[in-house]
Amino acid sequence: MRIAYFDCFSGISGDMILGAFIDLGLDLDTLTHHLSKMKLSGYEIAVSREKRGSITGTRLNIQVEEDKQPHRSMAEIRQIIGESKLPDQIKETTLTILERLARVEGNLHQQSPEDVHFHEIGAVDSIVDMVGACIGLHLLDIKKVLASPLPLGRGFVQCQHGMLPLPAPATLALLEDTPVYDSGQQREMVTPTGAAILTTICSEYGGFPTMSITKVGYGVGRHPEDHPPNLLRVVLGQKTIEAVKEKLLMVETSIDDMNPELYGHVMEQLLNAGGLDVNLLPAQMKKNRPGQLLRVLLPEGLRETVLQILFSETTTLGVRIQEVERYSLPRHTIRVQTTFGNLPVKVADNSQGNYVFAPEYDACQRAAGKHQVPLRQVYEEAIFKAKEGLSKEKKTKSKGSRKKS
Repeated sequence: MRIAYFDCFSGISGDMILGAFIDLGLDLDTLTHHLSKMKLSGYEIAVSREKRGSITGTRLNIQVEEDKQPHRSMAEIRQIIGESKLPDQIKETTLTILERLARVEGNLHQQSPEDVHFHEIGAVDSIVDMVGACIGLHLLDIKKVLASPLPLGRGFVQCQHGMLPLPAPATLALLEDTPVYDSGQQREMVTPTGAAILTTICSEYGGFPTMSITKVGYGVGRHPEDHPPNLLRVVLGQKTIEAVKEKLLMVETSIDDMNPELYGHVMEQLLNAGGLDVNLLPAQMKKNRPGQLLRVLLPEGLRETVLQILFSETTTLGVRIQEVERYSLPRHTIRVQTTFGNLPVKVADNSQGNYVFAPEYDACQRAAGKHQVPLRQVYEEAIFKAKEGLSKEKKTKSKGSRKKS
C-alpha cells in the first residue's frame, strides 16, 4: 500500500502541498487538464524550481486575475465541483475539505456554512489548491497519509477581516485534536488552506512510519527564510508490515517414558495457565527410543507456573529455557451474525491493505454440531460475514466523518 508522510518541519500551505506533489512526479499538464474540468477561470499556474537553504524543490504559484473573480459562497463552490467531470473520489474528498473550512469560518463569523463567502483574493487559488491536492492524491495513488506534528508561528497577519493574530483563528479551529508545537517563528507557518487539507486527509501524526521509501518531494513556500528552510517534505513509500514485537520465553523438554494419554491433559493445563502456544512434536531420543518434544511459548511472568506444571504433570527431569522474539500482526475480535448463530472472528491487518480472518474454532465447532453441517461451511460463512461487516463499517465511518466535518 502506497503511503505518504508529510514532514512539516517548516509548516504547510496549499501551494506547498501541490509543489511537493509535482516534485514527486505529478505531471503538470495532467493536473491542469483535470482542473479544467471545473467551470473556474481567471487563473494561471506557474511552476518553477527554487532553493530554500541548500535544498531545491518545486515552487507553485497560482496567479489570479482579481477583477474576474466574484465572491463565491460555499453553495456555489459545491455546485462548481459537483457539476465538474472530475472523478467521484476527487469530488468527495475536495467537498469534505471545503465543508470543514466553511463550517469553521461560519462558526467564527456567526454564519451558516452555506452562506460563507470566500471573498479573499486567494479564494480561487485556495479552491485550486484543495482540488489540486485531491487530484495529486488520486494520480499518485496515495492510499494513506501520515504527518509530523505541526509547527505554529507567532505575530499577526492582515486579511479581509483586518489584522488577525497568528495562528489565524480558522487555522486553530481546524487543528483541534492535531498535535502542534511553537516554532518560535514570527510568521504564518500553517495556513487555513493547508490545515484544512492536511487534517482531512491525514489519519495519523507522529514520527516517520515504518515504510520502504520510494521517493521524496519538496514543496517550496513563499518565505525566503533558511532557519528552517521554507519547505514541505513529502515522502512516498510502501507501508511495510507493522508487526507487534514481544520478548517471550520458549520452554521445551524431551520425553520418552510418559503415557501418551496424559499429553492432552498437560497441554490443556499449560494453555489454561496462560501459555501462548503449546506444541507436541515427534522426536528421536537417545538409544533410538521414539519420544515427544513438548514446547511451550509464554510470557516471562509465567515461568514459575509453567515449570510447576511440567514437573508435576509430566515425567520430565529437566527443561530448557531460551528467550525468543515473537512478531505478530495486530488483531482484534469481532462478532458476526450467521445462519449458525453469533460467532467470534479474529481480524488481523497485514499492513498491505488486506485483512486476515480467523474464526474461533471452538465456537464454529459447536455451531456445526448443533446445526449438523460441515465445519468448513460454518468457517466460510463466518469469514464472508466478517468481510461484509468491515466493508459496511468503513463506509459508515466515511459518511460519518463527512457529516461531522
